[in-house]
Formats: sequence, structure tokens, C-alpha cells
Amino acid sequence: MKVSVQLVLVSAVLVSVIPAIMQAHFRMLEPASWLIEDDRGDPQKAGPCGGSNTDYGKPSYIVNQALGGSKLHVKVQETVYHPGHYRVALAVNSPTELPLDPKATTMDTDKGPRSVSAEIMNPVRMPVLADGLFIHMAKTDTPFETDVTLPNISCKRCTLQVAQFMEQHAANNPGNYTYHHCAVMQITPDPGKPLDAAWPKER
Repeated sequence: MKVSVQLVLVSAVLVSVIPAIMQAHFRMLEPASWLIEDDRGDPQKAGPCGGSNTDYGKPSYIVNQALGGSKLHVKVQETVYHPGHYRVALAVNSPTELPLDPKATTMDTDKGPRSVSAEIMNPVRMPVLADGLFIHMAKTDTPFETDVTLPNISCKRCTLQVAQFMEQHAANNPGNYTYHHCAVMQITPDPGKPLDAAWPKER
């Protein structure tokens, strides 16, 4: 009888823990997000810039200022752990210019497909600014942060995307294996540097 009770208790604990493990989340700390995020960073499942099937999110109306050709500080806080990595991309005229989510390799399980890995662009090319950032296989309470170099361009409302790919994860609806945050950027070109001709012009 005691063994049966112990098994029931262990099963209950596992059931309560698994949903938290299955749902990785992150907050976008710098630059400021275009949506108002809660303590876990929600809503963030839908691509390319967050929201969900039931919550499109409330705009923050924040426009971040940056100098073209300079370093931009990117800082995120993982609020619910899952192994994986991050990618940073930039769209000049519309979020539709952002790249598709990283292509995932999956494995079949009795509960459906789970992510194993994803493609990392190396070297990066427009519109991706950095990929394979913050690769981690253990939980950390310290924010992830780095600097990425912006193209020397002019845009009043560029869209900077930070996407998190999650390994060992079941598919979400929406978003599959990727969570998303974006920031609205106003980039002023550095007059002392040539414009980056590879990037589209602002329309």
C-alpha cells in the first residue's frame, strides 16, 4: 500500500513539473519590446513577432533609437528554461521581410514530434545579424546579453527580431519550436560611414 501511495505522489509531482519544462519562455530586456510583456515574456509564441492564437498582445509604442553601423546591445532573460539558442534579425520595411523560423530536425515520440536541433546560419547574411547565440544546455538565472552590429542604413521603423529555438521541445501552436520577440527601431545612418548597399532601402 505504501509503495502505491508513493508512486501516486511521484506521478503527481512529475505531472506538475512537466508542463513547466515543456514551455520555455524569455523576456526581451534590450532593446525594449514592441509588445507589453508579462513576467514570463508572454505573449510570444506566434511568429514573427510574438502574440498567440488568443492574444495578439498590447503594443508598447516604444521606438528604440540607434546609430547605423554601430553596436546594439541585446539582452534577454530566460524565464522558463529549455536548451536551445537564439537568433537576431532585422527587417527594414515590414516584419514580413524577417526570415522563416530556423528549420528544425525532429524525432518521433509516442507523444508526437520533438525538436532535436535546428539550422544555424554561418556565416550570417542579410537580414540575419547573428545566429547561434547563447547556446546552453543548463538553466541559468543570469540574463543573456551581447552586442550585434547594425547595418549603416536609414529607417524610421525597422523591426528587430529576437527568436529563441528550443531543443527537446514538443511543437507549439502557433510557433512550433520557436518563440519570438520584436522591437521597433529608428536607425539613423552614420554620415562618416558608407551606406550598406546590400540592405533594402526604406520605402
